[in-house]
Formats: sequence, C-alpha cells, structure tokens
Amino acid sequence: MKLVIAVIQDEDVSELMGALVKNKYSATKLASTGGFLREGNTTLLIGVEKEKVEDLITLIKDICKSRKQTFTTPMPPTGSAGVFIPYPIDVMVGGATIFVVDIDRFEKV
Repeated sequence: MKLVIAVIQDEDVSELMGALVKNKYSATKLASTGGFLREGNTTLLIGVEKEKVEDLITLIKDICKSRKQTFTTPMPPTGSAGVFIPYPIDVMVGGATIFVVDIDRFEKV
C-alpha cells in the first residue's frame, strides 16, 4: 500500500476530484496555502495499492497542468532586502507536487 500526497492548485481541484471518484480512488482533501504566491491550494491524501500508483500519477498529470499567471500585487520577496522586482510578473502555476510514501498499515473504520 502507498500513500500519494498531491499538492495541487485550487483551480484544478474540482476536475481532479471528479476524476478520482470516477476511477474509484478515495481521497482526503486538505486546504493548504502555497509559499511563493501565498494562494490557496489543496493537498490530497490518497491511499492506493502499489500497482495503481503510476495510473494515479498519470491521472493527476493529465488534469493538473502548469499555466502562466500574471502576478500583480506588489510584495517584496522574503529575505531579499534591496532587490527590486518589477510588477506585474508572469509565473508558472499549477501542475502538481506529488509524494509517494510506503504505508505499513491502513484501516478504514
């Protein structure tokens, strides 16, 4: 058994959750906040059999695509005194950060 932890942008949550249900994956959804842009994202905890991990990752990749977003709120970069970044700037957002960890024990009660 594996635990797949997927951090995705809020914009992709609805479509991905629908696809997970359709493909019979169970997920626990946690609200979280990103670091650089300080925008909302979602962390999904998905327990899955070892043989299905690659299929699950492919599903996540198909839905959670990277895209360009223009960031217009002036905010000084953390820990960079004296550095000037002109606004607006374009940054790549979306996609997914995926962790796969071994599970010693899994129970649904």
